[in-house]
Amino acid sequence: MTERALLGIDVGTSGTKVLLVSESGKVLARHTEEYEMYQPKNGWAEQDPADWWDATAKGIKAVIAETGMAPASVGLSGQMHGLVMLDSSGDVLRRSIIWCDQRTEAEVEDMERILGRQRIIEITANPPMTGFTAAKILWVKKNEPEIYEKCAHILLPKDYIRYRLTGEFATEVSDASGMQLMDVAGRQWSGEVLAKLGIEASMLASMYESEELTGKVTKEAAGATGLAEGTPVAGGAGDNPAAAIGTGVVSEGRAFTTVGSSAVIYAVSDEVRIDMQGRVHSLCASVPGKWTVMSCTQGAGLSLQWLRNNVCNAERQEAERLGVSAYDLMGKLAEGVPPGSDKLLFLPYLMGERSPHPDPDCRGVFFGLSARHGKANLIRSVIEGVSFSQLECLNVFREMGVSVGDMIMTGGGAASPLWRQLLADLYECPVSTLEANEGAALGAAILGGVAAGIYSSCAEGCEAHITRGAAVAPDAGMRLAYEPYYQLYRKLYHSLRDDFKTLAKIEA
Repeated sequence: MTERALLGIDVGTSGTKVLLVSESGKVLARHTEEYEMYQPKNGWAEQDPADWWDATAKGIKAVIAETGMAPASVGLSGQMHGLVMLDSSGDVLRRSIIWCDQRTEAEVEDMERILGRQRIIEITANPPMTGFTAAKILWVKKNEPEIYEKCAHILLPKDYIRYRLTGEFATEVSDASGMQLMDVAGRQWSGEVLAKLGIEASMLASMYESEELTGKVTKEAAGATGLAEGTPVAGGAGDNPAAAIGTGVVSEGRAFTTVGSSAVIYAVSDEVRIDMQGRVHSLCASVPGKWTVMSCTQGAGLSLQWLRNNVCNAERQEAERLGVSAYDLMGKLAEGVPPGSDKLLFLPYLMGERSPHPDPDCRGVFFGLSARHGKANLIRSVIEGVSFSQLECLNVFREMGVSVGDMIMTGGGAASPLWRQLLADLYECPVSTLEANEGAALGAAILGGVAAGIYSSCAEGCEAHITRGAAVAPDAGMRLAYEPYYQLYRKLYHSLRDDFKTLAKIEA
């Protein structure tokens, strides 16, 4: 019997990745199309949904042309928390306000006043957040009432792609639980939250589990993409819940760290576990009947990318000449610097922060900078600062009773031997990678396979696709060497918190 091909689509922040895999686990083709992020003001972040769709259509055409195979199913993944607003004709009303946008501090205060912080955590499993979708909706309602009045449908980024593929206004529990509009324990929209915030339930999409069928490719979408009309489309998942499927993290006790634009630690739990201090997030898992605990450092790989673009031009030029990644050359420079970067610390708050400090006003800091420091110190301090943030988040998980002794590392940062070893040392547990690091796009493809009946469960799909690479063992001596730097790193946010607020209030 001819093997069937499964398509996974991941609508990321820097680009959309389209992945075609066989049902037995072979990667057949992959394609990524990049696009812009717009920042009209400091702390704002927007993208054009038309760019996502164009990138998706190009990517699908590319993998079909490369293989000559028609996908048997489609699974969707994408950046979480983004706000897409459509009118009654299905046309986009404004650019999407995406996950890392920090403009909604006043709306978060409104939510706390209307519902109460503790009640919001009880229902949505998270404190009110500037990055989550609910506050973005309230911002548009307050600041762009003419747009809100025209709004008939509210979607998340990947769900906009679903709409373009199927004509259906649908979402699923893992991504929707990051909107701050759900009863997360009950896996459904919260009537209480919607009523008190004055958000019409009719604007929200129909809710599914991640592995359920949500629609089929329309004739129009087939013409635009090359997919066969009638191809089934799964619920899919937010990027991190999908990455959990794509890394085999589908049961309690297992976790992954992904270092991409943001950095996330994601662990699965058989029950809802909530941090009432709001330092990390609890969401519905992409596996039915399970939940997750998740942290998010907003400026992780983004911090290293910023450094590459603004400081490491020589490495970029040399990398282009050699045909390698500039990050590889930057990593080699950082390896020559001792732990602690010669007493230089970096706070990775370029886009504000979510975990473990939900604070839209905090900003990036190099602390201890002196004339003896050079480019290599800056690079290593950024890598260490992002890693210290991950340890701070993992320690919150452990406080909550979430046991993590099995860690997988994914994302662009996983390509760095320095970063893998550093996390193993700080976490004090082995860190492994995957032989094929396809992440969220693979998880989406597996979910599509379940929806189409190709696999009986996510676990069966994971068994077919996921093979681990070698694990990096922790070095206890290095953990001790990092300890004084880590403790100072933890202290610096609290020392600077009021100063961040003062800076935010200064008129530019």
